Amino acid sequence: MELIHLVMDLVVPPILLIFLLVILPPYLLYKFVNAIIRRFTMEDLTGKVILITGASSGIGEHLAYEYAQKGARLALVARREKKLQEVAEKARKFGSPDAIIICGDVSKSNDCKRFVDETVNHFGRLDHLVNNAGIISAFYFEETKDISSSIPLMDVNFWGAVYPTQFALPQLKKNKGKIVVVASPAGWLYGPDTSIYGASKAALVNFYDTLRVEFGSSVTITIASPGFTESEMAQGKHLTLEGKVEVDKEKRDAVIGIFPVKSAKECCKNIVNAVCRGDRYVTDPSWFTSIYVCKFFIPEIVEWFFRLLFVTIPQNAAKNAEAKNNISGTNGIKEPLLTNKQN
Repeated sequence: MELIHLVMDLVVPPILLIFLLVILPPYLLYKFVNAIIRRFTMEDLTGKVILITGASSGIGEHLAYEYAQKGARLALVARREKKLQEVAEKARKFGSPDAIIICGDVSKSNDCKRFVDETVNHFGRLDHLVNNAGIISAFYFEETKDISSSIPLMDVNFWGAVYPTQFALPQLKKNKGKIVVVASPAGWLYGPDTSIYGASKAALVNFYDTLRVEFGSSVTITIASPGFTESEMAQGKHLTLEGKVEVDKEKRDAVIGIFPVKSAKECCKNIVNAVCRGDRYVTDPSWFTSIYVCKFFIPEIVEWFFRLLFVTIPQNAAKNAEAKNNISGTNGIKEPLLTNKQN
């Protein structure tokens, strides 16, 4: 058995290299031509039924408006009824012929089944499932006292997309529908104070990449990775472990760093257009993909840069501030702060 592996170690790499040299040129040509064709054959969303989770603010809210402008019928899901009503009213003004609201928590399987069933019962069908709901935590792993307090993050970010997908799948396959997954560059970047959040998004990407293999062409999956976009997180709002909403500009700066924040409207417009084209992935702003390329070719340098940006500089700044104010205590975040994006 070991001999077989030794032979494969020697034979497979050169064979694979030759295969890539042969297949890559025609494949790239195919991708180029296909991209042009898709731009002129975008899906008509008029009358289509779209279910969006986390629709009461941020990316979810603006996705609702973009779908509404294309004439789609909407089922808007979140926990805050008043905010949902406001979004639904605006969506109707933007052109949606029908928009209903359903209060629900995506981390609860029963809630997910209920809001999928209510959508189908009201509209008679379901064409797009947009898994947008999510929360974010920011803390240094070695400095937290109770890591189990991050369990809700995985419940919302990962299972909060898996549950609706399971219950919506029969309708989506019936209508050759689409699943839209709002992931994050954090799934493949290094955010030292968002390790658990990044892990939840990485799990999300791997899960839906695998579903592509299972579903084939019966259901189209688009994985969106928006960068820092206008949202409650970008405003510094977070949900404490006691369930209180607070504003922490320092925490916002710690998570976002020097990166610019993009308009949610423009980001969502690009996402919906990518979905209508049938794109597999969309990263917005697109320059984030250059960081992915750097990570592939020069991972050590990217790691050094992110450590400098998110660890060394913040820690030195905190030490200087502590020394200046002569305040005793420790630096860092001892308990996770959860930014509420599920709404």
